[in-house]
Amino acid sequence: MLLGEARAVLKWADGKMIKNEVDMQSVLVDSLGSLESAGRISQGLLERGYSCHCLTVVSAQVLHLLGPKMEADLEKKPKVAKARLEETDRRTAKDVIENGETADQTLSLMEQLRGEALKFHKPGENYKTPGYVMTPHTMNLLKQHLEITGGQVRTRFPPEPNGILHIGHAKAISFNFGYAKANNGICFLRFDDTNPEKEEAKFFTAIYDMVAWLGYTPYKVTYASDYFDQLYAWAVELIHRGLAYVCHQRGEELKGHNPLPSPWRDRPMEESLLLFEAMRKGKFSEGEATLRMKLVMEDGKMDPVAYRVKYTPHHRTGDKWCIYPTYDYTHCLCDSIEHITHSLCTKEFQARRSSYFWLCNALDVYCPVQWEYGRLNLHYAVVSKRKILQLVATGAVRDWDDPRLFTLTALRRRGFPPEGINNFCARVGVTVAQTTMEPHLLEACVRDVLNDTAPRAMAVLESLRVTITNFPAAKSLDIQVPNFPADETKGFHQVPFTPIVFIERTDFKEEPEPGFKRLAWGQPVGLRHTGYVIELQRVVKGPSGCVESLEVTCRRADAGEKPKAFIHWVSQPLTCEVRLYERLFQHKNPEDPTEVPGGFLSDLNPASLRVVEAALVDCSVALAKPFNKFQFERLGFNAFHIFPVYKQQVTRGPALRWPRLRKAELRRPQMAGVPEGESFRRRGTAGDAEPRTKVCRVHLKREAEPGRAPPREGVLDQRRLRRATEGGSKELASSPSLRRLHYQAKPPP
Repeated sequence: MLLGEARAVLKWADGKMIKNEVDMQSVLVDSLGSLESAGRISQGLLERGYSCHCLTVVSAQVLHLLGPKMEADLEKKPKVAKARLEETDRRTAKDVIENGETADQTLSLMEQLRGEALKFHKPGENYKTPGYVMTPHTMNLLKQHLEITGGQVRTRFPPEPNGILHIGHAKAISFNFGYAKANNGICFLRFDDTNPEKEEAKFFTAIYDMVAWLGYTPYKVTYASDYFDQLYAWAVELIHRGLAYVCHQRGEELKGHNPLPSPWRDRPMEESLLLFEAMRKGKFSEGEATLRMKLVMEDGKMDPVAYRVKYTPHHRTGDKWCIYPTYDYTHCLCDSIEHITHSLCTKEFQARRSSYFWLCNALDVYCPVQWEYGRLNLHYAVVSKRKILQLVATGAVRDWDDPRLFTLTALRRRGFPPEGINNFCARVGVTVAQTTMEPHLLEACVRDVLNDTAPRAMAVLESLRVTITNFPAAKSLDIQVPNFPADETKGFHQVPFTPIVFIERTDFKEEPEPGFKRLAWGQPVGLRHTGYVIELQRVVKGPSGCVESLEVTCRRADAGEKPKAFIHWVSQPLTCEVRLYERLFQHKNPEDPTEVPGGFLSDLNPASLRVVEAALVDCSVALAKPFNKFQFERLGFNAFHIFPVYKQQVTRGPALRWPRLRKAELRRPQMAGVPEGESFRRRGTAGDAEPRTKVCRVHLKREAEPGRAPPREGVLDQRRLRRATEGGSKELASSPSLRRLHYQAKPPP
């Protein structure tokens, strides 16, 4: 009605404009009242050239519709922050679900794992689990189990010590330890050390360190080798019960989807017992004999191997054993020995569930319940141990802890806090389907933590020298810089401010393009935290025409017009080497042959590492400790690897670049060739009255040859063993560690 009358009075009026004006101004009714709203609408129409008659009509109609102002119109209504927060949560959840997550974003990991959240069985009620196999002895065994555990939840994290844990293991650690903690239970850390050929002491240490780094303490650290005697006795019992036999099929004969049945499957029990004892005494060479169980697995695989011959000394048992159990045989029995209530493993082990139940029931021992969950993967990443070894061997990365990898040691060196990784695992949630996430979701969780824990500092990667010609003091000034600008109660650190400062070369342009707001002719900028503004006076160029330095004047920031931008700077800086990292691979799925036909090694990003050899950082980081993290203002988060300067190589490690979370590694200048005990002088400036001298002892380490992995120490040379076996070397055969070479007998027909 209102718009129709306005157009009748002024036929030339644009009805759309009148409608937009009324709609826009009507939202002010709650805060301004009826008369003010009418006045605003009238004023808006007047500015657009409408007549006073039209304004009178509009004002009268608006007043008639809205009525006079009342007391309720004067009350301020509270802001609806909760609704906006819920909308943000919905958008976040939508973004994560699109990347494969289905967990509720509002629940913490403990809330997801507590009580009935996962619909797991209660301790002692294993038989209520779908698919659980019952025997006449099951209820008595469960009763004994409850007497031993007291109804306590028990889980375990059973890594193989043949490599470094990766981001997928972080989810497994969080799930196993988190479920036990959420339900007042305990969790074992059990090393599955049944393959001594690939195991090294450094892997045991690294795995334990990573579990502790993520914030979890195992109830007890155990090893599969702790139970070798019991496992062997149970293997003999299987043979006595006619459920296992010694087989002479080679490994290549067992591969494939439909391998031929073993011709030794119906071998007499007595014969298998004798042959198994001969295997234990070392009378068979590797691959000549195995002990196999008589069952068919869910994937159709028949008679999985329980024991095989391996002539490799074990790191814990030495030469006591030359036969070692397999995962299929060891896993469930170790769970039974430790009275695990919930055997949590990833989805690929679902095909082994039948052998898990079968073996425990065949021996009449307590049978836990195996639960499977979806594995966590990341795009642009390779986590296979074999492929990481290839990357190291080819020189694509330095080692398992190279910041471009997604191993946990690499993430720690990259500067990721454990809280960020745990939060990421909580956001991913516990899902049955395999989940492949984008790296930026992990990085977002990391930023949330670092933003509150990483103090600010200033650094310049590509420096440009600036001389302040009218410096306001006779000597350097001490500037108080807040560690966290958003919360100054968290303290300050002090940096020097001298007539010589260094800024980023990219913060100055002689001929700026439109929109450039930093230092240029006629365009002053502020220096962060100093309270001063600098203005360009002179540009000093070298013979090649390249800008070498600038001369500027300064004034107080409150003494004139506010500058368009404030830039970071350093004065009397420390010199360091910065390594800037990008993604290691160019495609999302480097292991997918359809996406990368040439294989993952052909997908390496040539720009994944850039080294800045003469970066400058302010002196506030000089006392940083190993793995301390900083946020370099306007650059990003940085994790420092600082080791003791005496008899150690001084290094500083990778940084997380904001906002793309790139990585950077910082360290002192290369000291190769400097005799031990020699000193080197820190970079001085014209403003340094007395350049300081830093004494550093450098430990020179032998480097590996280019393109080759460093030699592995403490690992038996298999080629040497093979040559000795083929040639019958008596000298090597007499070695206690090679006693197996005495036995070259052929197995019975």
